[in-house]
Amino acid sequence: MKNYYYVHTGHRIGLDRFRRAVTIVKELQKKMEITLLCSDFRIAHEARHFGIDLCVGVDIVRNIPYIANHGDRLIFDSDEANPIMLEDMKQFFSKFVHIDNSKPVVDEKYFIQTPKTIKLALFFGDDDYEKDLEKNLDILDGLDIELLLGFYYFLDYEEMLKTKFKKFHQFEDYDKVITTSEVLITSSPQAVLECLASGGKPIYLQREDYPDDFTNLYELLNIPIIQNFNKTLIEAILGSIDGNNYQSLKKNLSNLNLL
Repeated sequence: MKNYYYVHTGHRIGLDRFRRAVTIVKELQKKMEITLLCSDFRIAHEARHFGIDLCVGVDIVRNIPYIANHGDRLIFDSDEANPIMLEDMKQFFSKFVHIDNSKPVVDEKYFIQTPKTIKLALFFGDDDYEKDLEKNLDILDGLDIELLLGFYYFLDYEEMLKTKFKKFHQFEDYDKVITTSEVLITSSPQAVLECLASGGKPIYLQREDYPDDFTNLYELLNIPIIQNFNKTLIEAILGSIDGNNYQSLKKNLSNLNLL
């Protein structure tokens, strides 16, 4: 009997689920052998750089039975499957756990308080297939802001964005930028939580193509939320952010009991 964790990834949905999955899988690796399955071969190839020992790209969710065997165990971190497919998976695997997308899980490394050397940073997300950031760059006019590039950006798009910011950081600098930014504007739900854990002040930029699963949690944590690329609201939030009463994020890795 083998253990698997499947996570939905790709250039149209980003890596937020993947980053959470990495945290969970690394914790589970301490007590069992578990294989991470990704629906994108590119990030599956890079998984070893995130501390994952075993990772396989499966392309589409229906390929999982070609990797696993009847009676294996699966943690399913995706909203792709319809009710019939979910029921089939429950019958195929001896244990099947469906991860709620709104479940916050943050690696304990982010809870280390780090000196803030970046005053203001932007991480739009790991994906921007429609180039929405380019269409809305005017919301950042007048801001002295550093850019963290995403994983799935096209080469020509990355080069264009680099010309719009005084300073930019490559994807590989993700942890450094997230933990050393005093204020982080981001459309990545996971980056919001990681920044908050490290003592930063995140501002969530809600994209139309991203789910709003974390809205209630962000409101509880008093994290500002910006809808529709509202430049006036961004300026207002930045002007009063020192007085914003961010709430602390609690560690919850020790409570994981999935398999």
